[in-house]
Amino acid sequence: VAMWFAACDPSAQHVCLQGWVLAGIPRTREEALCLQEAGVIPEHVVMLEAPDAVLIERSLGKRIDPVTGDIYHVTFIQPDSQEVESRLTGPEIHVMEEHTVSELLKYHRSVFLLQRTYQNCLKKINADQPDVDVFTQVLTHVMSRHHSAALHAPRVLLIGPPGSGKGQQARLIAEKYDLVNIHCGELLRAASADETSVGELIKPYLESGLQVPDNLVLQVLTDRLSKLDCTTRGWVLHSFPRDVEQAQKLRASNFIPSRVFFLEMTADVAMERIALRSVDPVTGERYHSVYKPPPSERVQARLRHKPKDSEGQLRIRLKDYWKSAPLLHEFYPDAVNVNAELPPHSIFELLESHVVRRLPRRLSVSGMIQNMS
Repeated sequence: VAMWFAACDPSAQHVCLQGWVLAGIPRTREEALCLQEAGVIPEHVVMLEAPDAVLIERSLGKRIDPVTGDIYHVTFIQPDSQEVESRLTGPEIHVMEEHTVSELLKYHRSVFLLQRTYQNCLKKINADQPDVDVFTQVLTHVMSRHHSAALHAPRVLLIGPPGSGKGQQARLIAEKYDLVNIHCGELLRAASADETSVGELIKPYLESGLQVPDNLVLQVLTDRLSKLDCTTRGWVLHSFPRDVEQAQKLRASNFIPSRVFFLEMTADVAMERIALRSVDPVTGERYHSVYKPPPSERVQARLRHKPKDSEGQLRIRLKDYWKSAPLLHEFYPDAVNVNAELPPHSIFELLESHVVRRLPRRLSVSGMIQNMS
């Protein structure tokens, strides 16, 4: 499976934004788990079944055109011309039968665990019937919506200027829906504290207050997003991307958010919020004199303001955000704009209403069935 992923063309990954159909893999539970770790999690799984005798009979009727490589069948898929039919070849019957029986034995040994892996989205369909009937049943399942209170591993991205409450809203969403809260800045600080080669490269930038190069940020971020908890539970990401170049690199890494929100506010409100923000140097906890006041006078006395929250630094950060925002809006045309000047609970309700909403389907079922007829 790892070799299969390595062979995939990165330039074609954007096509998967439209949806995909995967056939022939996974064949075992181990391969299914490997796909999950890579972020490949199907919404619908169809298992086509037929008696072994039928499958063996079908395999014996398979024919191949040695010129084009096209596959035909003596009963179900016949060539249009006698010229093609005359050059079709097939394996020796006893060899093909032995091979098919061997493959069926392997399949039966692994199918039970494979079914359990996808039990919440699996549909078994009898393949021993006309193609149009099989297709209709498959399409009906694919177009169905799972009636489950659980979210399907949502991938949420929060974008907004400093002070828009991205961290607070990410925490609320993650806590309610058991998503993994991914703060890019915290990831970099944690990586810098580790005695790894990447951490050693990141440390000088953080210590000097310089921006960490995108290639190092992506290396740390994609490694975290590839973890099993992110691929199975979903994630909420904030503080990255900050510009359209970073957004393009994130997409090229095949980490594509399913929900994008822009938390918008004016510069005056952002300045006011940041001015009231402080950090406890002992615990690292962040407080706000209005929205999250310190629990005691003792904590209040030791609070400090971060240098980056000074008025001069904040104006630079806000200017950088609004310079990048228009291109980010173009890059994420389906993003939802949210008024971040509302009370935190109102913002959370707006975000939540979109997070739990299923994405619309753009597919004509009747048209596809007519094309099969």
